Amino acid sequence: MTRQLDFGTYTREQLKDFANEDYSVIVPLAATEQHGAHLPVYTDTMICERICRDAIANAGSAAKLIMAPVIAVGCSEHHLEFGGTLSFSSSVYYRMLMDLGRSLNLGGFKQIIFLNGHGGNEWMMQQAAVDLSMQYPIRTACASYWNLAKQALLDVDAQRIGPVPGHAGAFETSMMMALFPDRLKGERLKKDHPSVSSPAHEGPNVFVGTRGLITGYDGYTDAPGGATKEMGDLCFEVIAAAVAEWLVNCTNFDMECC
Repeated sequence: MTRQLDFGTYTREQLKDFANEDYSVIVPLAATEQHGAHLPVYTDTMICERICRDAIANAGSAAKLIMAPVIAVGCSEHHLEFGGTLSFSSSVYYRMLMDLGRSLNLGGFKQIIFLNGHGGNEWMMQQAAVDLSMQYPIRTACASYWNLAKQALLDVDAQRIGPVPGHAGAFETSMMMALFPDRLKGERLKKDHPSVSSPAHEGPNVFVGTRGLITGYDGYTDAPGGATKEMGDLCFEVIAAAVAEWLVNCTNFDMECC
């Protein structure tokens, strides 16, 4: 019988056993925020959870992994003006991640992995992962799924339909077509959409922003009209494989000083 992945399905004694057996806890980070007129506000959460589950399944016995509950509210301040958004401020979000890490450490776990599915969480996630590793006797790791799968997504030409990951555009719409097609408002899929250029597109960890346009015009990065279920299925497949490889490497890597 396949072992359950979910932290919440176990008793405290079972979780203590997992901690003593050096299981790593994956904490999926997502959001509840506007995704235009055609996608549900839970889009990031549903996509992130699916990627986490598929990646853990792909990793199999090569990594001892257990999945914490998805953190379904993120740092989404830049979406509040559009409505349909729940958000923590950046300082509260950082503090929440620190408290989650502290809780897991006190529960006996020695490695915590944040897997992120919302761009607004990245900066605070990275800082919390660094600070947790400095304040507690644990190892931390963190990444956003699109960064881990960047080359794999290029290899399948995902960017031909729009920016990856973008926001509420063709990429995320393709993922949702593959995941929950009945949740889409197909009659509201835009075929055209103004693009917003920015020097931030030149590389990772670069920020250039203007209030109201951080996520693109009207809360979109690009038109979702070019989305397809086939592209969504393919993206889930290659992302899960890339994330699984990273998880295996994280959990089996011995960091030693030379």
